[in-house]
Amino acid sequence: MLRLFVRLGGLFALAGAVIALVVDGTKSIAASALVLTPLSEAWLAVNSVSLGRAESFIEGHLGRFAWEPLATALLGLPVWLVFGAIGALLLLAVRPARLRVAA
Repeated sequence: MLRLFVRLGGLFALAGAVIALVVDGTKSIAASALVLTPLSEAWLAVNSVSLGRAESFIEGHLGRFAWEPLATALLGLPVWLVFGAIGALLLLAVRPARLRVAA
């Protein structure tokens, strides 16, 4: 049952990545230049309060050294890349084991 939920999460993450890629592609065509929406911009548009809470949580438990280099680098990545990587990792985690045939 857990495999099903992880697989669904991976599929939803990949679907979100495709949607974000289409949105960035549409913006790029309209602007006649490459437009990539960073994760921080999308997170602020969806729920700006939770971004501040995540920052204070990470700084409180791991220290400021964990937020500055790691989180700012992650938040600067394009949305489609982050969601695509999460989806791919989730789907790889629950892939069925290969059957080994004895020769």
